[in-house]
Amino acid sequence: MKQPTRKKSSSARVAKRPSTKQPVTFEYFDPSATIVTLVGDFNKWDSKVRPLKRDAGGLWKVTIRLEPGTYQYKFVVNGERWEEDPLNLHRTYNEHGTQNSIRKVGPPSEGERKSAQP
Repeated sequence: MKQPTRKKSSSARVAKRPSTKQPVTFEYFDPSATIVTLVGDFNKWDSKVRPLKRDAGGLWKVTIRLEPGTYQYKFVVNGERWEEDPLNLHRTYNEHGTQNSIRKVGPPSEGERKSAQP
């Protein structure tokens, strides 16, 4: 008699690698601004994706999670002015003849890797 063959479960679990994304905070100070958004190569320079939140003193802030790497970015103020990060002097020229700010995100520390594991 032939033994029945076992089907492989389609719901076989695949071990997930822990995320290497890290929280990165961006800040921009402008008490007169009505809206500030963050644009960069991490969001295809879309000025509608990453609005910052304003505190009572005029500090705009957002925290996003990014993989380790080097990113170019700017702030868009009031939907019109594209500004470099005045708190970050690391910059590079772009194809528009202006500069983009650069943020480097390093690999997570040992403690961050352990806390990301189940």
